[in-house]
Amino acid sequence: MSTFKAPKGTYDLIPPDSATYLAVREAIAAPLRNSGYGYIETPGFENVELFARGVGESTDIVTKEMYAFETKGGDKLALRPEGTASVLRAALEASLHKAGNLPVKLWYSGSYYRYERPQKGRYRHFSQVGAEAIGAEDPALDAELIILADQAYRSLGLRNFRILLNSLGDKECRPVYRAALQDFLRGMDLDEDTLRRAEINPLRVLDDKRPDVQKQLAGAPLLRDYLCDACKVYHEEVRELITAAGVSFEDDPKLVRGLDYYTRTTFEFVHDGLGSQSAVGGGGRYDGLSEMIGGPALPSVGWALGVDRTVLALEAEGVSLELPASTSVFAVPLGEEARRVLFGVVTELRKLGVAADFSYGGKGLKGAMKNANRSGARYTIVAGERDLAEGVVQLKDMESGEQVAVAVEAIVAELESRLG
Repeated sequence: MSTFKAPKGTYDLIPPDSATYLAVREAIAAPLRNSGYGYIETPGFENVELFARGVGESTDIVTKEMYAFETKGGDKLALRPEGTASVLRAALEASLHKAGNLPVKLWYSGSYYRYERPQKGRYRHFSQVGAEAIGAEDPALDAELIILADQAYRSLGLRNFRILLNSLGDKECRPVYRAALQDFLRGMDLDEDTLRRAEINPLRVLDDKRPDVQKQLAGAPLLRDYLCDACKVYHEEVRELITAAGVSFEDDPKLVRGLDYYTRTTFEFVHDGLGSQSAVGGGGRYDGLSEMIGGPALPSVGWALGVDRTVLALEAEGVSLELPASTSVFAVPLGEEARRVLFGVVTELRKLGVAADFSYGGKGLKGAMKNANRSGARYTIVAGERDLAEGVVQLKDMESGEQVAVAVEAIVAELESRLG
């Protein structure tokens, strides 16, 4: 037993469970690849100021949860707590927005890090798949991303999730609402930290999950009553496009996101089978983020879906994914000549895309067949000196138990035919 363990609040992905995570990532990414989104990968750490400016200095993510450190060279870095700021930074640095084809549509997959109190569905290291459409202000883009996420979840077999939708307004109407909300919050019985947050970013207080705070917020002004005409028209078009696509959603006038950069459209995917950690993903429009981090005006929209939370949602609904067999053919050699011949057969099968494995370590027939059973292979090839002397190998169907002799030179074609 190793003396080392995974750090608190983290997890290892190991077979066979890791296959489910891979399948979830693939299912979320598939609609994006079919819709013009190209893959992007950014470093696991960035300049700490990128997140302080982009995510927001008043957010819990920056003030309490970010893993920040100083390098030996004096650089102040942070493990990425979310993906949008990093992706936008990379797009700006590479001048993707200058290529003349806006929006720049990107998707990504990776690990993110937040120092939080570990519990089921909330980890200090977690996995997300995200998508960003950079450089265009168009309700159809907002709708497209919501529809693609819905498509991804449904392709996995999920049914009991809900889409919550709201508008956070823009630089024209949100300041008016912000002032009204601050006036309301000043009359509440709040602790010093929450009052300080209310002065910096009052919308963050609406996201406070404590029951005593939520009770006091019952009569708080709602942003929808303060939206300017342009934001109302924009939001209504997003709603109409989603509805026309057959995607159900719920209007949630109290929905805010935990990051400061969101404007206008904001949405969240929740699953009621996950208890307190019900959010499986979310996103929205962030028209001012580029300018916050030193770039030009680039209105953008995006989302991130939690792989970990999605797997938990599948478990809550009792959905088992149909995963491809990790091994279709298992080869059992008996003797040195058989090792040479069957290793060549396995190599040829792999070249043809057939998942094939081999009995390593010189095991006897009994031990090797146990390995074949554990592998889940549909077919096992067995060969000994007598078989090879006759120019054949034994092909066993592991489901039916039927076993037939097949010529060595014909075994690859026979297996390819049987496996389709």
